[in-house]
Amino acid sequence: MDDEFGHFPSGGGLATVAGWSRERKMRDFDAVPVVDIGPFLDGSDKDGVARRAAQVCESAGFLYLSGHGVSEALIAATVEQANRFFDLPEERKREVHISRQGNHRGWRGFGEVNLDPNGPKDIKESFKVGMELPADDPDFRRGEKMLGPNAWPRDLPGFREAVYAYWEAVHGVQMALFRLFARALDLPEEHFAPLVTKPIAQLNLVHYPAQPGEGRASGVGAHTDYECFTILWQDQNGGLEARNKAGQWIPVPPIPGTFVVNIGDMMELWTNRRFVSTLHRARNTSGRRRLSYPMFCGTNPDALIECLPTCTGPGNPPRHAPVIAGEWQAAKIAAGAKPAAA
Repeated sequence: MDDEFGHFPSGGGLATVAGWSRERKMRDFDAVPVVDIGPFLDGSDKDGVARRAAQVCESAGFLYLSGHGVSEALIAATVEQANRFFDLPEERKREVHISRQGNHRGWRGFGEVNLDPNGPKDIKESFKVGMELPADDPDFRRGEKMLGPNAWPRDLPGFREAVYAYWEAVHGVQMALFRLFARALDLPEEHFAPLVTKPIAQLNLVHYPAQPGEGRASGVGAHTDYECFTILWQDQNGGLEARNKAGQWIPVPPIPGTFVVNIGDMMELWTNRRFVSTLHRARNTSGRRRLSYPMFCGTNPDALIECLPTCTGPGNPPRHAPVIAGEWQAAKIAAGAKPAAA
């Protein structure tokens, strides 16, 4: 199973499953716009925010999200706890290694995965958290590896509480974005609600170590994200870049008080390519430790992903066959990125 599970590499893989070409996924943009979700959340200008979000998702597939309501204090507490975990000796982190779990939760170490087989090795470690569900959850018991209980490190007081509080806060943003995107797509605001009652929503705490020399090592290689969309917090060291149609890597530096949101492949399929899933990468050239926290936001495993009624019509037929989210997941495992040799 691959490291981020929400990605497929630039070399192909899932592209053949979906039946699309990467060239058609790229758009012309030279900067990532800001979308203030505040007037949507408070109800003062839902339609205006929806129009703005639609334009950005159709043109760039990347946006900065302001007005999201997640407190800086909670983010700071999560950063503190993530640093405590990543500073543990490797043998302590290996106690919650993903290979020891019954699902896709826990720690994965340096050099275990290479998302872009045509690029340099990914240099990062990560800790994975999802919706906390009991071991007897029926979906987990029937083999759904993206659901179930989390794997928390022992003897690290405050870690579980802070990290899961952050997951819950960003999950709230996720649900707001599903409502916003529904309105942006001229659908009822609660259109997606029945499909995200127990979603595959995985938070990765990611640590990119300090690296000597600029451009000689990759944090994470060029890829697109697999799910509906990603909500990312990144520290002040930067390094995120998105690729436009001209082949230029556009910097996506941190803006205080914002998350970066990017559209994933599943939403591109759902919208008949109206919303675009954009190629991106991360390089840590800061000379310092870099932290980023992507939340990969998907649907319930049994959700049917088919062309939305507002995204097709005369002269614009559906470009992709419907898929079941869980089956799409299985195809991703079979055809997508493979772990690099440990």
